[in-house]
Amino acid sequence: MEDGNTTVETPQPDEPGAEQPSLIETLTAERDKLTAEKAGLEDLMLRRQAEMDNFRRRVEREKAETREFASMDAVQALLPVLDDFERALKAAPGGHEEGRVAEYIKGMELIYRRVMESLTKLGLEPIQAEGAMFDPNLHNAIQKEERSDVDDQTVLAEYQRGYHFKNRLLRPAMVKVAVKS
Repeated sequence: MEDGNTTVETPQPDEPGAEQPSLIETLTAERDKLTAEKAGLEDLMLRRQAEMDNFRRRVEREKAETREFASMDAVQALLPVLDDFERALKAAPGGHEEGRVAEYIKGMELIYRRVMESLTKLGLEPIQAEGAMFDPNLHNAIQKEERSDVDDQTVLAEYQRGYHFKNRLLRPAMVKVAVKS
């Protein structure tokens, strides 16, 4: 001791009397460290498994949607055929007195019904237009007519039928709409 200051010397690890962690303490610390690391890795693994499960579910849902709407283009391509059948049926000669005309009309109606049934099974649904209130989400107004005998914005005539395909709008109906005079 010099100058009234007290100096305390700490023993070095190699010196006798130095405090060294015991082997048990060292192993316990190492075990705790490894246990914490293991818990972290298990947590990471569980998170990755959950992410993978979510990914699989999303892919399956997207596949189902793709399958569900894969036929949409085919159905849309057939709509002009349905339109032509409807026009042909409307343009057919009025009287059914001749057997040939009646058979023609009957054949056209049969073909139309079969095509329509097949498309309905695939998910096609016609939009009800005539007599309904005009809805710009479902109808395309191509003509307006001033009328006082019906409610404003009532669909008076349907020029081309609109369709939903599996609850999605495939094509709006082309209609004539009443407006108040």
